[in-house]
Amino acid sequence: MTTAGTMNDDDTGKQPLLVELFTEELPPKALRKLGSAFAEGIRSGLAKRQLLASDQPATHFATPRRLAAYIPDTLAQAPEQTRREKLMPVSVGIAANGQSSPALRKKLVALGLAHLEPADLTIESDGKRDYLFAIGATAGTRLADGLREALDYAVTHLPIPKVMRYQLADGVTSVRFVRPAHSLLALWGTRIVPVGTLGLNASNLTRGHRFMAHGPMAITSADTYQRQLLEEGKVVASFDDRRAHIDAQLRAHAHRLGATLGDGPEVSALLDEVTALVEYPAVYVGEFDREFLAVPPECLILTMRLNQKYFPLFEPASGKLTHQFLIVSNMRIDDPSNIVEGNQRVVRPRLADAQFFFQTDRKTPLASRVEHLDASVYHNKLGSQLERVRRVQEITRHVAGKLGADVELAARAAWLAKADLNSSMVGEFPELQGIMGAYYAQDEGESREVVAAIRMQYHNRIDEPVTSPMRVAAALFIAERAETLVGIWGIGLVPTGERDPYGLRRAALGVISAFEQLHAGGCLPLTSPGLGLRDLLAFTFSTFSGRALDPSTCAEVEAFIYERYRNQLSDHDHHVVDAVLALTPPLQQVLDRVEACTAFARRPEAGGLAAANKRIANLLKKSVDTAHALDPQLLREPAEQALAAVIAKLEPLAVDACTRGDFIACMTTMAGARDAVDTFFNDVMVMVDDPALRANRLALLVRLHQIMNLVADISQLNQ
Repeated sequence: MTTAGTMNDDDTGKQPLLVELFTEELPPKALRKLGSAFAEGIRSGLAKRQLLASDQPATHFATPRRLAAYIPDTLAQAPEQTRREKLMPVSVGIAANGQSSPALRKKLVALGLAHLEPADLTIESDGKRDYLFAIGATAGTRLADGLREALDYAVTHLPIPKVMRYQLADGVTSVRFVRPAHSLLALWGTRIVPVGTLGLNASNLTRGHRFMAHGPMAITSADTYQRQLLEEGKVVASFDDRRAHIDAQLRAHAHRLGATLGDGPEVSALLDEVTALVEYPAVYVGEFDREFLAVPPECLILTMRLNQKYFPLFEPASGKLTHQFLIVSNMRIDDPSNIVEGNQRVVRPRLADAQFFFQTDRKTPLASRVEHLDASVYHNKLGSQLERVRRVQEITRHVAGKLGADVELAARAAWLAKADLNSSMVGEFPELQGIMGAYYAQDEGESREVVAAIRMQYHNRIDEPVTSPMRVAAALFIAERAETLVGIWGIGLVPTGERDPYGLRRAALGVISAFEQLHAGGCLPLTSPGLGLRDLLAFTFSTFSGRALDPSTCAEVEAFIYERYRNQLSDHDHHVVDAVLALTPPLQQVLDRVEACTAFARRPEAGGLAAANKRIANLLKKSVDTAHALDPQLLREPAEQALAAVIAKLEPLAVDACTRGDFIACMTTMAGARDAVDTFFNDVMVMVDDPALRANRLALLVRLHQIMNLVADISQLNQ
């Protein structure tokens, strides 16, 4: 083992810096973020102290037992710093005898300038008073001092999921960190930086793989750290390199076996997790008895991914689960048979449990489970799960009727939707709610519509157009979210900041997606008088009889849903979105109205009409004479007569287009009023003294305002 020298005050120039904290096993799901934050915390701390000779980024390393950062071009000492400290007025700082006053001495001591005398200070005037300044140059920060501060900051500001407090070896001192730390490595080039943190003093020593390397190993220099760990320590230090290596091995094995890893974010998330669990990865192939394939694949996939961290394999053409899986091991060895056999022995009882749960659950009819939900509390202010089922069933009937779906099938789906909550399988794997219910319903001969509705109820959103066969599923999907929004909001559990434990934001987006996809599939026409958000919320509120919900709940939830829609439309011009949502149109019309308003905003007439519309809105807000009917006999000025004629001509065309859902035609029609509107405001005084004329002109503007804003509040475009 080699001994490295320690940095001293004679060291100059620049060298790469390597800092490593060696710890007990770090939380795998947070490891990547911890590694990046650790490296960036040190780099930014050194940059703040001008200890970096370039702006090259830090390289972060993260393994199950270490966080490390490599920072190129690090200075032994920061450049000399110019000091200019404004101290205090001369009259306060200099005593009558010309010496420093107590106040000045105290100030200089606090700034580390106690050696300065009045003669060393500069006097400058701000035009009113003379002030004392300490002007000069100070030596730049030494790397050891700057790194100590940067390291302390990086350690205390990591995005740690849960902090541990543990005692140091002295048995007295305790420190706080994500996991107990055992050693600190800090190398500037080949020299040890004399720093410490968490009760540890820096050295050039680290440890390699838990089983494939033995004892401490000395790192020669910052530049050899990654290579030495790999060659001597059997550790791939870079998280990203390890992940890429595992991914390549997984895909190569899957390809060789004529299979795939499957799709979805779960595969990527599992890849991140196993990367955080191994230091020297190797991928091996395991398999289980084919008899387990009779169990619903979701059960097998979940237990393999969640409990064992295996990668299930699927047939490329059909997507069906195969009896083979991939194991990411922490050891690369020539004969992995013991590893493979051991993992196969471990997974078999897991799959046998899933098989047992499935077979046992099927002995109890799904419908007979529903009444037992009375023993499960949904929320102490909202009753049991059974009470909730009855509310959701009532709402589902209402929604299904509005959509023209089979009301009885919808009611049946709602009644069975939560029945699997007290099944053995869902008790073991809560993630399978709805999925298992659908399997059990299918096994018992329930209709395809009911099975599909039970399966879809927990989806975050509806991502494809809803056609007639899916209307029952859409009815349950909407009802379940409406009940959640109204019930949870109504008892005061409103989302705040990032906190939304009952998923109300997700529920609102789900409702929006349902309306969009019902329209896209032809089940909810633009101008349908059927299902509407306000009616849905009001009916849902009525199902909570006997429960004390806030009377303002429906209005607040409606506003909340439209606000979520506003956020979802962030890729559109926000003035256009504000203009459309100001009218709270039917949800299925929002996208079409936004498209029409976007096209209108590009027309040359748009700016003038929007400004006129805003002017009209301001006039109407200030006036109390807006309830009068328009009297054509009182139209005295040619400009107001012309405007009235244009309105009479365009109004039926615009209203007809809006009624048909042709919002572009509606707004294009109203663009024809531009010249008449401009002339009216140029030639006509609205707020005249004659009350009859004033009221009639306001009545004319009310009518104009109404037809101009059939699609959107276009005054919002003039912001």
